[in-house]
Amino acid sequence: MKRIIFFGPPGAGKGTQAKIISTFLNISHLSTGDILRKKLLDNDDLAKQLQSIMSSGNLVSDDFLNSIVSSRLKNEIKRGFILDGYPRTFTQSEFLNNFLLETSAPINHIFDIQLNFKILKNRILKRFSEEGREDDNINVIETRYNEYLNSTQKVSNIYKENYSSIFHEIDGTQQIHEITEKIKNILKKS
Repeated sequence: MKRIIFFGPPGAGKGTQAKIISTFLNISHLSTGDILRKKLLDNDDLAKQLQSIMSSGNLVSDDFLNSIVSSRLKNEIKRGFILDGYPRTFTQSEFLNNFLLETSAPINHIFDIQLNFKILKNRILKRFSEEGREDDNINVIETRYNEYLNSTQKVSNIYKENYSSIFHEIDGTQQIHEITEKIKNILKKS
């Protein structure tokens, strides 16, 4: 059973790769972005608050995400899972590490898909034209990228330092199938 974290800036292909690899391994893909977008459909007060936060490009509170993720992980811990978009902050990272320690379920692989801002911007604007996601506009892109640099990238760096044997940097400029093959080869070796 595999327990995997995907890191990378918004638009780097984390979600695409996580979906492919979750099918390949037959494990759950837990995307906080997908979970939150589904919550928006509830049209309650919490959904309205989320809408305001997400449309501005800001991150949802740690407590809210920790609650969502832990409830989902409890169901998936024995089968394995892929986390995509979590943890993004030090608080989320500490929460996740404690949760995994308590459940004796360590992470097996961490993939960090790396890509520069210019390419990311073009990818996200293309995704907007194809999928129409409201959080894919230039102002939101810049806000999300800055949030990534100021928070998530620092969390990723800590994982890189503390889990170097399972931490894999992936060149995000490659084609989707090339990235997938690289990830699959790493998984097959373990």
